Amino acid sequence: MKKTIKDYLLSFILCFAFLGVSACSSDKEENPPAIKTLSSTTSKIDFESKENTIEITINSNGVNWTLSNAASWIKLSQTTGTSGQTVVKITALENTTTAQRNAVITLSGGELASEAISVSQAPGSLYPSYNTNPIAADASGMGSSAVELAAKIKLGWNIGNTLEATGGETAWGNPKVTKALIDAVKANGFNAIRIPCSWNQNLENAATAKIKTDWLNRVKEVIQYCVDNDMYVVVNIHWDGGWLENNITEAKKVENNAKQKAFWEQIATHLRGFDEHLLFASANEPAVEDATQMAVLNSYHQTFIDAVRSTGGKNATRVLVVQGPTTDIEKTNKLMTTLPTDKVSGRMMVEVHYYSPWNFAGLTKDETWGKMFYYWGNGFHSTIDTERNATWGEEADLEKNFKLMKTQFVDKGIPVLLGEFGAIRRTTLTGDALTLHLNSRAYYLKTVVKTAKANGLLPFYWDEGSLGNNGFGIMNRSNNTVFDTQALNALIDGLK
Repeated sequence: MKKTIKDYLLSFILCFAFLGVSACSSDKEENPPAIKTLSSTTSKIDFESKENTIEITINSNGVNWTLSNAASWIKLSQTTGTSGQTVVKITALENTTTAQRNAVITLSGGELASEAISVSQAPGSLYPSYNTNPIAADASGMGSSAVELAAKIKLGWNIGNTLEATGGETAWGNPKVTKALIDAVKANGFNAIRIPCSWNQNLENAATAKIKTDWLNRVKEVIQYCVDNDMYVVVNIHWDGGWLENNITEAKKVENNAKQKAFWEQIATHLRGFDEHLLFASANEPAVEDATQMAVLNSYHQTFIDAVRSTGGKNATRVLVVQGPTTDIEKTNKLMTTLPTDKVSGRMMVEVHYYSPWNFAGLTKDETWGKMFYYWGNGFHSTIDTERNATWGEEADLEKNFKLMKTQFVDKGIPVLLGEFGAIRRTTLTGDALTLHLNSRAYYLKTVVKTAKANGLLPFYWDEGSLGNNGFGIMNRSNNTVFDTQALNALIDGLK
């Protein structure tokens, strides 16, 4: 019998009343089609400059998909797939250019909207790699940890204003370093030498950051003088024109890390044969004022550590020294909350310097912010020239500062190198004023050494060779004798 529209309508009303809506849809499919989907586990990939591979997963529900890649520097393990989960390896070849590379990989499938995967790669180095012959780790002569090595360093001396002098080793008035000078330094109570070094002015080719072999050999020769005397040696990249120290910024980060890497690969390779008597130091007094700059400085230190370790041999476990911000104790305490990563544990030291109060230790003319101090310490103030007595930065502050370093680093197994300290001689003073000043200065030097040793800091006196007014010099380098016996005796007394 043929049903009319009225019959259909009546059947629908009865069905709705007794069975519900779902049962009345006689024309509805029992198994509706699944919704097709296509996605990737990431939409952004950032590669380092070196060749690297990452994995992503393509999730497809009923879709045949395609990965499209127009960049020649990106390689895909596969470019097509079907429904299900598929792991795809994406490889970025090494970026040998000096610019960041960017590309887009497109994921598409049928009538579905395409998905873009953004890919970037950091710029390659500005300079060639100088780690051209890495060798296997050599543990011989490298048995001491940083803590054990620190226990062997008693008193250090800086060959200041010499191998770091702009214009050459003798350009700032000091003679070339001789074995006789180092012998004399050893004979007078020092068992460690810090060699401030410049490298940027000693390049064979500035475009490739290649250091002159003659200069590398000269530094090696001076180190040998020290090691032959069973002395410990710290070699650094000093001020060096300020390329690193004055540019702890995001803008210079890539450029300076490239130069740091190139320099240290060459330095470390050339000096690789020395045993644990030789320590490397990343920088000198890097100018850092805030946490942002500190993060950049840590990147410079990380590059230093990685470059040295990569050369192998004895460098695989050599003790390395990283500098606090401006090598200032208070800034270091505040900003150096993390250290760079070293794959070798227990082989790192931190470096700070101490010329406090500067009014006493280095100020050579009165300034709007403060006057020169001639007299420092309990029992050494003048009763006549009272405006020249220290009003801050005396024994209590010294103890407080060094205690900060003990708590922050030394107590945690990270020795602290007091890479520079000292106070100038003000020899334009006369009579009782001069005597009191020199006695006060001797007391200052003794107290710094004594307090340093009590807190686990390793003191290295700053000697820039100057024997005149406002000079720091203790050794007379022209005849390898002691010029300032009073200061030397004060340093030695501080060890007792």
